[in-house]
Amino acid sequence: MKIWVDADACPAVIKDILFRAAERTGIQLIMVANQAVKIPPAKNISSLRVPSGFDVADNEIVNRVEAGDLVITSDIPLAAEVVDKGGHALNPRGERYSPDTIKAKLGMRDFMETMRASGIHTGGPATLNQGDRKAFADNLDKLITIALKKAT
Repeated sequence: MKIWVDADACPAVIKDILFRAAERTGIQLIMVANQAVKIPPAKNISSLRVPSGFDVADNEIVNRVEAGDLVITSDIPLAAEVVDKGGHALNPRGERYSPDTIKAKLGMRDFMETMRASGIHTGGPATLNQGDRKAFADNLDKLITIALKKAT
């Protein structure tokens, strides 16, 4: 299992959790972004810089992800493509996208986008809080534990 991170939009506190998990487990962590990403010096942690542009980082992740890999993203269309390829997707709030939930998430995303396009103010997401960080860390640990058990 590799962990791919849609790093342009990933909160710093979530990156820190990912760095600690990768250092602790030895799992390969790749930060994909269209700008330089500061990473700790570790053999299993790397960054991949892609050109600027709409969905360039997302497309790079989709092209490289393999079944069983984990992608960290709040981008629902990216998560849907990852799930379709047999990968796992987890958002920075700790919510895991699955084949059972992703279609409903895409539908809600499209509905909210239509609402915003028609001039209705829908507000943004709430600030990432301690509960979100804990949910992320807990679900990340669960997915890593499952992957490590399968590898042995």
